[in-house]
Amino acid sequence: MKKQKTTTPDDALEALLLRRHGSVVVPGGAAPGEPEPWSAQGLVVLEADLAQRGYVLTRPLRAALARLRPTELAGTGAALLSRIDGALGADRRHRPLFRGFPDGAPRHAHSLYSAHVRAFLLNRPDQPCCCCDRPGAEAGIGALAPCAHLVCDDCHDELAGYGHCPLCDAPLQEPRHLPLDAKAVRNAAREHGADAVLRPLRLAEGTDTPAVAATEAAALLARRTPLNPQDRADLALLLDHTPADPAAWLPAEIPVRESRATVLAALLRRDPESARPLLAGHLTTATDVLRLLWAWSGAEPDLLPATAKGLRLRNLPRPLRRELLAVLDAFPVGTLAEDLGRHRQAWLRAGELLHPYEHRDRFPYAAAAFAVLRRTDLDLHGVGPELRAAPAPLTVGTTPGGHTRLVAVSFAAAVERALATGDVPDAVRLLARRPGELVRRLHHLLRVHESWNPRAPLPAALAETLPAALRKVAPGPLLGAYGRLRAPRTRGERRLYFPRGRVALAHAREDWGTKVPAALSAPVCTLIEAELLRRAARHERFDLAVLDEGLADLVVPFAERASARTLVAVPRGSVQRLPDGRTVRLFLHWMQRPTQRVDLDLSVAFYDDEWRFAGLCDYTHLVHGLRAAVHSGDFTSAPPPHGATEFVDLDLPALAAGGARYAVAVVFSYNDVPFDDLADAFAGFLELDGTTARQQPGGFVPKAVRQRLDLTGDAKVCVPMIVDLAKRTYTWTDLNTGASGGFHNVWRHRDRIGTLAADVLAHFAEGSRATLWDLACATAAARTDEVLVRTRGGAGLDAYRRAADEPAAAFAARLHARHRPDRREGAPADDTAQALAGRLAGARAFTALVHADLPAPAGLSGAGYRLYPGRLDEAPDAVARLTAGDLVALFQPDE
Repeated sequence: MKKQKTTTPDDALEALLLRRHGSVVVPGGAAPGEPEPWSAQGLVVLEADLAQRGYVLTRPLRAALARLRPTELAGTGAALLSRIDGALGADRRHRPLFRGFPDGAPRHAHSLYSAHVRAFLLNRPDQPCCCCDRPGAEAGIGALAPCAHLVCDDCHDELAGYGHCPLCDAPLQEPRHLPLDAKAVRNAAREHGADAVLRPLRLAEGTDTPAVAATEAAALLARRTPLNPQDRADLALLLDHTPADPAAWLPAEIPVRESRATVLAALLRRDPESARPLLAGHLTTATDVLRLLWAWSGAEPDLLPATAKGLRLRNLPRPLRRELLAVLDAFPVGTLAEDLGRHRQAWLRAGELLHPYEHRDRFPYAAAAFAVLRRTDLDLHGVGPELRAAPAPLTVGTTPGGHTRLVAVSFAAAVERALATGDVPDAVRLLARRPGELVRRLHHLLRVHESWNPRAPLPAALAETLPAALRKVAPGPLLGAYGRLRAPRTRGERRLYFPRGRVALAHAREDWGTKVPAALSAPVCTLIEAELLRRAARHERFDLAVLDEGLADLVVPFAERASARTLVAVPRGSVQRLPDGRTVRLFLHWMQRPTQRVDLDLSVAFYDDEWRFAGLCDYTHLVHGLRAAVHSGDFTSAPPPHGATEFVDLDLPALAAGGARYAVAVVFSYNDVPFDDLADAFAGFLELDGTTARQQPGGFVPKAVRQRLDLTGDAKVCVPMIVDLAKRTYTWTDLNTGASGGFHNVWRHRDRIGTLAADVLAHFAEGSRATLWDLACATAAARTDEVLVRTRGGAGLDAYRRAADEPAAAFAARLHARHRPDRREGAPADDTAQALAGRLAGARAFTALVHADLPAPAGLSGAGYRLYPGRLDEAPDAVARLTAGDLVALFQPDE
């Protein structure tokens, strides 16, 4: 009988599942079968490689791997290690622990695995059980003798029948557990660091490619915030694997318009006949049609000038052309003409494909709107006589040059006329028709009102209109206005702007406009806070909420289209503590194309408290101070296949003692080649303790990587982060700056770098932007009566309980300001984590944490956000995993 080939997702889809869910696809999956004896040694080698990287196999995954033939295990294991290394940036020069895996496995593979596992136990006894995922402090974890697999007492008693390990079936010895005091274990413990916890890898539940792809794609399409570059790449990959019938999986609503265009274009390319009927229901504005045309042509549907430069619009089949003209013709002609004018050059190009005049009898509104866009002279053009009967609100006008044209009065022009004369009530009346625009202009409206009516109260028209308008606004503009209005401002302050684009550029200028007094901004902020609570209260309630106070350091994500792909999704502008080690090692890796020579330079600029330049460490100055900062040396090219890597070691205490307050990490393209032109480029930092620094004095340490980002876009200077040496924190900036001419280095750009860094820290100063703490508090106060707040550092716990007569707004204000907790406890961080896990056991809870370092309790359900992975990630699937974007999306407006 011919054996059927097992269907598994391709390599890219498997990498996606590992990155997003920590799951591993194994040929054959959970199908029953006996272990393959010839693969036993190779599996031990794989476990040793994974343990060195900080990962451990769960029981179902190990059992599935054990059933593979040696060649299958070799391929699956090598691919798994490669994907893990790729996530850390270690795959460029890093090699598997043992060459010739698994055939060339050395005899000491098992002893090395055993030493690493026991090292993790020695540092942190609360490692997860490979069978039930419970942590050691709760379940009594030990490394079984002789195989060293981590199994708790309960699972041992239940599963270790006939004296064999429940994972590998090896005969067990007495005493049951291996000792932790061996010299090799102590050495490995120092190498891994005191806080390391093994991350479990799980067996992927399904190997049906279309079903897996449909589930993942639907989750991304349901997002209500723009996708970052990693999510966009994932979506494009998933769309290639979804079921043929879109009705079987396509959501009825796709909130993000760029995502909508991407999926519709993919469906049109795959099966035009089944996709065309979907267009009218999903294309709700003319700009949606333009985005679809860009996506259809293989471009990002971002409508940015940088994308337009390289865009070649793809021809449209006649049925698709007619369908799109029908969509445009269905919009009100005044709105259609205004929408076309917003992207005039792009629509002029698109009109060459759509031929609107050819179908003017069938689609007259579309033809009229294009006549406005093209400024068609009705006296000279052949279609002029038919267009003279202009549909309202279009009119026929004559220009000073004597040309007869269709004219549309834009909405924006009417609003600007009202504001120019100080007529705020009329501007509010107009803007009420477009609530999103009203909220975006709130600061401007209040500024105009204060300029024309000093010290006057909030305009009555705005106070009456705003509550209803706020109900219809997306969370992005709502939170943007909230952050802008709630913080005190001063005249002449430098204001930072982030222009929409494919790379994150920032520009600052002094703002001498009228200051908006608190008497005007405070009532508006109160209305926004009430709206956030109202939206949060629509969802199902929780038994309990657990929050980290450190969420106040995480800015609500914005401009995610220009965010770089990162290892940890820290929102731009957020502040995080540096690792506890003395030394931080910055790294830069790049690889040029075969026909290029690209010279990237990793550099650090130092400044004092007043942002005066205090020194540098780069290729021109390899050592700063008394070796407080040391550069590894300058590579002037990075030929394939290995590329080049540069490092800078920062001795944090020595830098602070030497007078530096801020360290600004910068990557320069010395010879002016944009990052986009490289085959590969990324940067980041890792933590070094004394032992690791001695063992690997100049190298890349995969397990110590704390953050990395890809260098992309039409940019030549990247500022990934700003380090505050006094506070031992860093602000994640992920910014690019303009540069031209080549020969870029710190000394040349020192003033611009210092000014940019100072502006960034001022822009994201505490209280000046909406944070995830704002959203978490609103969610908790509206959806539960009990909230536990873990203090920074994890050594304190404050409990808040809503009184029977306490309004939700008052409870939210008390929680947000951290005033009057009902109970306050102090305990070591580990004890606090255990106490929280105990409270969460069996509860439907909302958790919003910086570190998911709580043990995963049994019976937990609900929803949770975390920035950094940890043991709580082992919670059952009944807990919905939220990203920062998902947390924002909970505050979507009413349908």
